[in-house]
Amino acid sequence: MDLPVNRFKRAIRAGRQQIGLWCSIPGGTVAEVLAGAGYDWIVFDTEHSPGDPASVLGQLQAAAPYPVSAVVRPTTNDAAEIKRYLDVGAQTLLIPYVQDADEARAAVEAMRYAPAGVRGVSGWTRATRFGRIPDYARRASDELCLIVQVETAEALDRIDAIAAVDGVDGLFIGPADLAASMGHPGNPMHPAVVGAIEAAIGRIRAAGLPAGILTLDRAFAQRCMGLGTVFTAVGTDGGLLSGGADALRAAFPVGPG
Repeated sequence: MDLPVNRFKRAIRAGRQQIGLWCSIPGGTVAEVLAGAGYDWIVFDTEHSPGDPASVLGQLQAAAPYPVSAVVRPTTNDAAEIKRYLDVGAQTLLIPYVQDADEARAAVEAMRYAPAGVRGVSGWTRATRFGRIPDYARRASDELCLIVQVETAEALDRIDAIAAVDGVDGLFIGPADLAASMGHPGNPMHPAVVGAIEAAIGRIRAAGLPAGILTLDRAFAQRCMGLGTVFTAVGTDGGLLSGGADALRAAFPVGPG
């Protein structure tokens, strides 16, 4: 049994646009519904959801039969938590709130076994196909992908240093936290925030790394893709569910009496 190929890592390295979707509702059913919708990648989020390694395991298993790449977002840049998501089979991690090069290096080290890192070794995990992948510990990093989130004004100022860290495979811009850090909480489409995002995309590209973003504004998503994002998330499971439910209800207004 061979090491699974990380299609997402290869696609963004090659500059092929990957359209993504956010999944914050724990459990395999929603994950499987979304996995069959034709998106290139899905984020299984635990930073802003009740998700944990056990629920993410079910989501990874539900998505596995479909041609979609799974990306897992831990709650924080923590080596112990990162280890657990890697062990249940996540190959791409999206690490939130990376502020500088030192924090990026810490994330890289958490993804790698010694002597290059600090990931704990276990020979019997889903990641190793329960011990069936030869030389997994030596080869694992070939197919692991590390995306770090730059989501404050300070982090954007340090894009060049963060991008220069060996082992970082891409930078993801977080508009909501960026807006808050710039004094515009709840308004990621404020002109100052939009300008900062657009400039950041250019700087990430100039640094030689793929750029990514999540935006629910369709026109802005197209704008970001035109500027150079190559992994672009365009919706969330909760937004699709509540939006669809609201729209359906509005089609049946309550009449007089």
